[in-house]
Amino acid sequence: MRCVKCKNLDTKVIDSRLGEEGRAIRRRRECEKCGARFTTFERVEFISFMVTKSDGRKEVYERSKVQSSILKAFNKRNVDHAKIEQLINELENEWAQNKRGITSKRIGRDVLGKLRDIDEVAYVRYASIYNNFEDIQHFLEFIREEFS
Repeated sequence: MRCVKCKNLDTKVIDSRLGEEGRAIRRRRECEKCGARFTTFERVEFISFMVTKSDGRKEVYERSKVQSSILKAFNKRNVDHAKIEQLINELENEWAQNKRGITSKRIGRDVLGKLRDIDEVAYVRYASIYNNFEDIQHFLEFIREEFS
């Protein structure tokens, strides 16, 4: 594993623990050159599945895209990152069951459904992108409908 600080390839594992209810291994590493410490996670890779975009294109599912969009919604919110990982793991398990693939719209809907239960602000942030709000009126209408 390459050091995140000096990019040296010689690192050693100083601690390993199970994480994500046994579905991942959390490893604490130390660079043998500069002494920097960092954490890595090792998890089973899901069988890839196809995502159909709104314009009809198909592409291989990328966890990083979903993770990035969720992290943006939680920006400056107090939430445990383990909870976000658990949310993504649960959703991926559901999506991987569909052998024909899944639509990007379904991904957005499913993420929204989970976010509402965790943090209302992150839910509204994510919804603003998913629903493509054009102005403040769209925000207000959405909030009135969802929280009245």
